[in-house]
Amino acid sequence: MTKIVFILFFVITGYNAVPLIENYIDEISDNLIGNGIDDGDNSIDISHLGPEAFGSPKNESGEALSQWSESSLMNPEETGEYVEGDILMPRPFMRNGIRTESSRWTNGIIPYVIEGYYSKDQRDMIMKAIADYHRLTCLRFVPRSSQEDYIVIQSKSTGCWSSVGRIGGRQEVNLQAPGCVSKKGTVLHELLHAVGFMHEQSRPERDDFVTIRYNNIRSGTENNFKKADKKNVDDFGVTYDYNSVMHYSEYAFSKNNKKTIEPKVSGVTLGQREGLSRGDVKKVNKMYNCKKE
Repeated sequence: MTKIVFILFFVITGYNAVPLIENYIDEISDNLIGNGIDDGDNSIDISHLGPEAFGSPKNESGEALSQWSESSLMNPEETGEYVEGDILMPRPFMRNGIRTESSRWTNGIIPYVIEGYYSKDQRDMIMKAIADYHRLTCLRFVPRSSQEDYIVIQSKSTGCWSSVGRIGGRQEVNLQAPGCVSKKGTVLHELLHAVGFMHEQSRPERDDFVTIRYNNIRSGTENNFKKADKKNVDDFGVTYDYNSVMHYSEYAFSKNNKKTIEPKVSGVTLGQREGLSRGDVKKVNKMYNCKKE
């Protein structure tokens, strides 16, 4: 079984986000099953999330996001009332009990639909994020035709959120406009949850790399900073990624505009939302057994 997968860094320092492609790949042929992916065990361990992750979208998260602006110290997905801010596993996924596994997407192909209103610029931001995946990884987001499992990118007033991995059937990725589509990295972040990735700072050894300032964390959100159990983590031999698009910002869930996370290495910035880091790309391709270099 593929364990909880975290976006990791190739080396501790010295890497910036990978240059980002600007042009969306408009058409994808039906032969993508031969795109270089060797499909193995598809399971993703989500036991780290706990029962609190299962629920319904919250209007409170949408209201909180509506107060966010691009000058805010936090990233938009860090305003949510969900587990770790933006992870939501729908109640129907529980079926007869709490689920501890989801799945990878078969052959790395992710059918998608965009629903609701987005302006042209907002829709372009979504497509630029998708184009980055096509340029840098073997993942392929394809317009849904009749596929049973697919994601729905939507803009309901419930904040930024996604499930982790493929959960089966219609699967929502909420990108409330304008906040969740103001930066390409936020779109990349939520889509990476759907691909099967957790937050970087949840790694069990994260305390070797960052310091959590619990005295600055907003009451009731302390659990967003809990670490995963080591036995549930596969790091694929890649170390902690300060530059990951999946890392919290330094002010995530702050109650007093003071830092809640501080790196133990000087000269790094946490929580960038400009693009995939080299570590992000490497982790995606390792998770999906991509032969692409």
